[in-house]
Amino acid sequence: MREEEIIDAISRVEVRTGRERTIKSYVLRSTKLDEEQKKIVLENYEKYAVTFRGEMTEPGALFAHPSRPVIIEIGFGMGSSTQIIARDHSEYNYLALEVYLVGFVKLLRDVSRLQLDNIKLMRFNAVDVLERMIPDSSIAGFHIFFPDPWPKKRHHKRRLIQPDFVHLLASKLKKGGYIYCVTDWQEYADQMLEVLSGEPLLMNPYEGFCPPVSWRPMTKFEKKGLDKDYKINEVWFERR
Repeated sequence: MREEEIIDAISRVEVRTGRERTIKSYVLRSTKLDEEQKKIVLENYEKYAVTFRGEMTEPGALFAHPSRPVIIEIGFGMGSSTQIIARDHSEYNYLALEVYLVGFVKLLRDVSRLQLDNIKLMRFNAVDVLERMIPDSSIAGFHIFFPDPWPKKRHHKRRLIQPDFVHLLASKLKKGGYIYCVTDWQEYADQMLEVLSGEPLLMNPYEGFCPPVSWRPMTKFEKKGLDKDYKINEVWFERR
């Protein structure tokens, strides 16, 4: 890809589908790169990133080892836990989605330093990616760690975990595939449990919240929450 094509690829976060976006839990704060960030992107984008395409694509075909199951992480933030999980679980491929430009560039840099061949990054709206690129019954799991809780009641409609979105996730899962969500906001955790419990395609192997998953690393963000006595709740549902 030419330089201007690469920069354009990470600048276009949403496509216009002719209808109002029903799920958009983020606010774009920056679309500009400084010179160091631009260098990181130009040197590593083609190897470690994926450009949005409006056509169905077999997820495994995006990776060096297409036979590995694909996990999608939605909203990886700064990517601290993302890179550790991908490094320690090379039996999976990881497609990591994030609209936050600083976090995207940081993880792109870190992945290139670790030379991981089982992770690809996309800077694009997750709903468009799922609806227009990912075939049904093709994904082994979804990770959604600490999504924005939008704590004010009038903003609850902006939360990512809503019935329509959960149904979209469930439709993309293979049988036995999972949705794994984590939050430190109790009221949002309760909503997550309620919404996922209401999706007919999913089942909860636990009676409520799941016990802590040992392979998910603790981030600095999570530790700050624990220091403030926030309770971490984890939700795990599987495709029937």
